[in-house]
Amino acid sequence: MGVGKSTVGALLAGHIGRGFRDTDDDIIAAEGRPISDIFVDDGEPYFRAVERRAVQRALAEHDGVLALGGGAVLDASTRESLAGRPVVYLSMDVDEAVKRTGLNVARPLLAVNPRRQWRELMEQRRHLYTEVARAVVATDNRTPDEVADAVLDALELKQG
Repeated sequence: MGVGKSTVGALLAGHIGRGFRDTDDDIIAAEGRPISDIFVDDGEPYFRAVERRAVQRALAEHDGVLALGGGAVLDASTRESLAGRPVVYLSMDVDEAVKRTGLNVARPLLAVNPRRQWRELMEQRRHLYTEVARAVVATDNRTPDEVADAVLDALELKQG
């Protein structure tokens, strides 16, 4: 959350001449409401099922840069579908998360004690992110352009 996957993803897509797609945007468009409303109205299990379908659809239809929601890797079938693909885990520490997002209540999984919940989410997910990632790129104290360049280097896609 707040790591810059949409911003960096769009930059990467431009660098490699491919399209960009964000599964969170796909979910919002399909559901006709914000993700926070889906969590509140229907709960996390419903959202995760919608997310799983959105990711599978995007992987089948899109051959460019794809940004997945932070919890997408919780699903085993999603992790399986990501195997062998050039997945990059954009990492950041909690201090950077506070700087970027303020860890505000608009993020449904961070509504009570944002700093503690962010840490707990990362403890639950970090091993899953690294499991599916071909590369890990730290985003702390970097501009989106610097992160995009680091991703290109990590995936050996940099030209010239």
